[in-house]
Amino acid sequence: MSERLEVLFVCSRNQWRSPTAEKVFARHPGIVSRSAGTSAKARRTLGARDLERADVVFVMEDKHAQRIRSGFPRLCAYLPVYVLDIPDEYRFMDPALVEILERAVPPLLEAHLIDD
Repeated sequence: MSERLEVLFVCSRNQWRSPTAEKVFARHPGIVSRSAGTSAKARRTLGARDLERADVVFVMEDKHAQRIRSGFPRLCAYLPVYVLDIPDEYRFMDPALVEILERAVPPLLEAHLIDD
């Protein structure tokens, strides 16, 4: 991969799941990872600029995808958004969460790159 893939991870409050994913995938070559939350109370609230920069978005739950699509319909028209189905029951860098992310995200990234 010659260019770096901009990957955005999203959960509700940007406290545990999406920051964990951001940190885990920041170590991967060829990936620029960032995270944000859909809630107004998020540590870092999702904005239009986040979606403009992203090549692909991973959300933890379907409700996050719905919020992104309803809040930013034009930006999401051609932006791949993958739902990981990870419930809000993990703390930051929980080993079980890290394992789930490391198992779920790479195959979806590969599929995204093949489809591109």
